Amino acid sequence: MGFTVISGPRDAGPGEREVMFEKSSEVFARAGIVEHQRIDVPGRGSAEETEGQLRESVQGIVPALQSGSLFGDADGVLVVDVQNLLKAEAEVVAELVEAADPDAVTAVFVASGAVPAPLGAVLRNRGETETVKKYRERDASRWLADAAAKRKLRLEPGAVSVLLRRFGSDVAALGQALDQLGADGSTVTEEDVLGRYSNRPDEPMWLLSDAITAGNEGEALRRLADFLEHGHPLVVLAYLEGEVRRRSLAAVAPDRETYAGWVGQAPTSFPVRKVWERRSSTRATALRRSLDALARADLQIKTAPEPTHRVTLERLTVAMCRWLGS
Repeated sequence: MGFTVISGPRDAGPGEREVMFEKSSEVFARAGIVEHQRIDVPGRGSAEETEGQLRESVQGIVPALQSGSLFGDADGVLVVDVQNLLKAEAEVVAELVEAADPDAVTAVFVASGAVPAPLGAVLRNRGETETVKKYRERDASRWLADAAAKRKLRLEPGAVSVLLRRFGSDVAALGQALDQLGADGSTVTEEDVLGRYSNRPDEPMWLLSDAITAGNEGEALRRLADFLEHGHPLVVLAYLEGEVRRRSLAAVAPDRETYAGWVGQAPTSFPVRKVWERRSSTRATALRRSLDALARADLQIKTAPEPTHRVTLERLTVAMCRWLGS
């Protein structure tokens, strides 16, 4: 019993949110709570009536946090999207948490990003925090193995690869796919996945950049194809141009702190360290050739027929793998 914050990333997707709700259910299960009230905090700026300091959909939190101490009711409360609380609402809820008896109420606060002040500080002092990090493809791979074992499914290596290619880091969609595939048998093959699901990439663009940096032409072309399934060619060009720009700045910067200042990031941030560590392997001639190729590809995509765009980007990707790859 007591107060728990399930803290997720600011840009939480369906996969991260599902994990956050799973952790919430685990908290209630440990507390022996069979039923709980759910309160969804609406987005800021929503046209919703306000009574006193609380919007209508948030008002239920008052009796929910008071019920344990006043009426002996041990039902819990789940507050979703706490990051959307307005300042006045956060102040009211903070007072309620301060006054509530942690032995008589179980409250779970789910937040994608920071909990507004002063509620955040009160919950840190009076409760516990469980963190859900942003899922990447390697995290989804580990999750997939555990989820398959729980469902008593055997995934062939080819099936694992295709599932991750189809759904990326969206563990919510991966879980649904496993449930559907499990209805057909206990073994899942690559053909089972290919025959059932179309491409649904949700990959960040830096995966393409990493493949280019590694000089892995096949992987880079696959990442490019995945992105172009739903993305625009000019978005690819803009990202690759930014990558070459960052490398060019790192190549001429006297130290990492100066480079970080030029790109407007902290010297200790991962993107800064990532580019800085590669600066010694980046040749000036390769950067010039990459910029020239990007300019030609940009002109081609803006002036030539659409059927040529994919081929243009594929040629550019292969060329950059050879110029910038290690």
